[in-house]
Amino acid sequence: MAHVGAPSTKFWTPANILTAIILVVGIVLTVKRFTMGIGSVSNLSDDNPWGIWIGFDLLCGVALAAGGYTTTAAVYLFGMKKFHSAVRPAITTAFLGYAFVVFALLYDLGRYYRLPYPLTIYPGPTSFLFEVGLCVALYLTVLAIEFSPFLWEVIGWAKIRHLVHKLTLALTIFGVILSTLHQSSLGGLYLIAPSKLHPLWYSIYLPLFFFISSIPAGLSMVILEGSLSHKYLAHKMDDEHHHGFSHVVLGFSKAASVVLFAYFCMKWIGVAMDNNWSHLSTGWGWWFLVEVLGFVLLPCLLYAMAAREKNERLAFWASVMTVAGIILNRLNVSIIAFNWRLPAEARYFPSVEEFLITVFIVTLEITILRICLNKLPILYQHPQFRDAH
Repeated sequence: MAHVGAPSTKFWTPANILTAIILVVGIVLTVKRFTMGIGSVSNLSDDNPWGIWIGFDLLCGVALAAGGYTTTAAVYLFGMKKFHSAVRPAITTAFLGYAFVVFALLYDLGRYYRLPYPLTIYPGPTSFLFEVGLCVALYLTVLAIEFSPFLWEVIGWAKIRHLVHKLTLALTIFGVILSTLHQSSLGGLYLIAPSKLHPLWYSIYLPLFFFISSIPAGLSMVILEGSLSHKYLAHKMDDEHHHGFSHVVLGFSKAASVVLFAYFCMKWIGVAMDNNWSHLSTGWGWWFLVEVLGFVLLPCLLYAMAAREKNERLAFWASVMTVAGIILNRLNVSIIAFNWRLPAEARYFPSVEEFLITVFIVTLEITILRICLNKLPILYQHPQFRDAH
């Protein structure tokens, strides 16, 4: 049963007041963007058509939502039932993550109302963007179906909930296939820009880099959010989630450490294959070392230490560093190291409104996530369906 007796809290806390301010500002800027055009709130141009809404909201959002396919694959495909308590939170985070990726994409599209066109009116099956759009649309549908039992349990629609539950294995397999495709294709988008992306970040292995790095990104988000939920929403958890927390953190730490080390080695193989060693002595080279050593190798070692010493706090900080490293990598590829030869005044830098809209989107997602965790059977099993999981 879910733990009860949680202390009551006031609604107008400093955090909620700040959230309300961000949401109001975001709504105002949203109205401005969709009534006055994309140029009224952004520094995007024909020379720099992709900015922070693609680099952060899309590339980072998709990578950090990878906890859905990594967790369900571990539990339902590889039979690691001890991680079952992480499935529902991971699916919830992934579903909201992908939903808000699509939501954020509307801000970046000049003709946002034509978002379905590539899949309906003007399909272009030879394009990377077509494959990304198709896979994201299909995977968002898969996540919506996987998320739906939480709603059916609250409503009491047992037959529909049972039907969806029977589709779990098929949905998991389909989700893993789709994730493999679009996670790698997001890296493939930048293969057409060898002259614009700095050689230390450009590689023919970019699709593989994006896919492999999405695995520790997803595992780290599960650890990060699980740790925060365990601290602030413990009263919502049942015994399975309380007792299974350590297994999830330490088990995922081992996996993240192994994959991060593989990713670290692959990055250096990319440098060697393209013979880019001379760039390491430049300022860009130092920045590359900060990313690879500070946000790949270091959290890899921290994860290994946390798993060996069974130190959940250390695993939490390793997850924070890994998430930060994924964000840094995606921003390096899409913005920071892109058009690196141009003078500073000709390069793209987000406007204040772009930053504020991004903060608004993230805040709105976190707010909805909080509502879901508080109102739906995500951190506990619904009493009526306890034996049906």
